[in-house]
Amino acid sequence: MRLVCGISLIADELATQSTGPHQVVVLAHYASVVLALLLIAGFWTPIAATLTFIVGMWHAFTGQQDLWACTLIASLGAALALLGPGAWSIDARLFGWKQIEIRARKP
Repeated sequence: MRLVCGISLIADELATQSTGPHQVVVLAHYASVVLALLLIAGFWTPIAATLTFIVGMWHAFTGQQDLWACTLIASLGAALALLGPGAWSIDARLFGWKQIEIRARKP
């Protein structure tokens, strides 16, 4: 899911590249590509996914890009923020899996 979200974000940004010299727009495109690369690598996944959700919703509400592509990116970002990075990620290698032990109730 990280790969789909990252590749979709990069493809969406490449499809809507700004040709004007406005620096804020160019910086926003670069930030989206950096978020996509973080998601693909699985590094800082909850933060990158949350920011991806915000970027997707921003593009959807401002009407700058295709509504369906923005909705896809936003929903994948929200799902990744809630699910986490997965086993094949840098986050899993750095921090490991968290195991929650549920003990039986005492009567």
